[in-house]
Amino acid sequence: MATVSLDSLSKHKPLPGRISSQSAARGRSTSRPTLTTFLMMASDVLCVMIALTISVNLGLERFLGPAAGVHSAMSAVMPLSWQFGYLACFLVALLTVSHHQGLYGHTLMYSGLYEQRRTVQSGLIAGLLLCGAMYVMKNTATPRSVVVYLICLTIVFCCISRACWRYLMFRRYERGLNSRNVVILGATGIGMALYRQISSNRHLGRVFKGFVQLSDNNRESVSPEMCLGALDQLRYLARQHFIDELIIAESCSMAIVRDLVDIARDAGMEILVVPGFYDGITPEAPMEYLGDFPVVSLHRRDEKVVAVFMKRVLDVVLSIAALLVSLPLIIVIAAAIKYESNGPAFYVSDRVGRKGRIFRCFKFRTMVVGADKLKDSLKTQNERVGILFKMKNDPRVTRVGKFLRKYSLDEIPQFLNVLRGEMSMVGPRPPIASEVEKYASEHFRRLEVPPGLTGLWQVRARQDPSFERYVALDLAYVENWSLWLDVKIMVRTADAVLRGTGA
Repeated sequence: MATVSLDSLSKHKPLPGRISSQSAARGRSTSRPTLTTFLMMASDVLCVMIALTISVNLGLERFLGPAAGVHSAMSAVMPLSWQFGYLACFLVALLTVSHHQGLYGHTLMYSGLYEQRRTVQSGLIAGLLLCGAMYVMKNTATPRSVVVYLICLTIVFCCISRACWRYLMFRRYERGLNSRNVVILGATGIGMALYRQISSNRHLGRVFKGFVQLSDNNRESVSPEMCLGALDQLRYLARQHFIDELIIAESCSMAIVRDLVDIARDAGMEILVVPGFYDGITPEAPMEYLGDFPVVSLHRRDEKVVAVFMKRVLDVVLSIAALLVSLPLIIVIAAAIKYESNGPAFYVSDRVGRKGRIFRCFKFRTMVVGADKLKDSLKTQNERVGILFKMKNDPRVTRVGKFLRKYSLDEIPQFLNVLRGEMSMVGPRPPIASEVEKYASEHFRRLEVPPGLTGLWQVRARQDPSFERYVALDLAYVENWSLWLDVKIMVRTADAVLRGTGA
């Protein structure tokens, strides 16, 4: 997925003054479990349950014969409480060993072969611990074939699950989803090595944005296109380039480190440092690996992991339901558009999504073919104030298009964008590149979340011509987002659509 070049969309505006020294740094944040960790653990539990079902059927059939029912046969072999105890022992051992082996996480830090080898090791260790528990408890009732099948099938299914996770993550990284924008402080030998590591390994899920130097005097060490600016511009650069991580690869004073943590907290960045520079302030921080390089966290941003997951689940469920329910309507609308005027039924345009990434946005065509080329001749009739363009009686809109816009039916195809993860049900509307070119620094904040089918502006001030009001409501949504706010916006949007005030 392409990314809009924000260097071309906004002039470089250095922040006045240097970074000011602030109070002592607040407490460090350490690595915390991510949503991906819990989902991968859940998939391993599912693998064990599938393996157990197959193992019991295969093992007991050999032990007691095909005529025996599985439930009655298991009850005859051993009390169910004991069986659940052994199963819990195996699950806990598998999850604990797999976590210790580094098999759960948001990004893939190693090769697929290495991951499969660690998966096999974890399954075998958990199996040995299960066998050890059965030996200590002198369990001779459980058929050994069931245990062997369980261990072997668990390893097979977990390996398949890991391969699927890796493929899905690769696909999302290729589309620009879930990847992290990274800047490196210091174009030193370590900094350049980190840059090459990130650029050549897409499975790390990082996108290198450039270097930040301690001062303007160091810029000659790298090419101008690779240097974003000096450290005193970091607040502006973090907003302009949607920076998720800052990696410190150069020694700097503790006062600067404290300021970096404060900037990261305000800008929602994470800070990683190569071990050796600041061992005194990172003694208990867990070691991670960025490719071949060990890194330690100085600051982790707080994320609403569960709420974000629930928002995505809501998006997927509602978009699938909407596409299925509206399928007959989609056919009728497409036929009406084709009947009224020549040209395609759908209008596809490039829009700027989360973190400045370009995606293809789908809508029903509501204007005549070539309407974009006629826009310049109508600029003097623009009824909006600022960047946006809107006319109440736009001559380019067709008769069918007016009806579709009145009831917001032209946006039904965007449920496909929601399903693909490029948009959400609720969020700021996706702008076009020509609008983003005119953004000021504070406007980029609205691009830090996925764009939505509807948003706060649509339900509160849709008829307000002011661009500043438009942006202010979007920023209010970004700052105060919650699932309950999404639900309220969707309810009010449904009321507006039914009343025909969508245009």
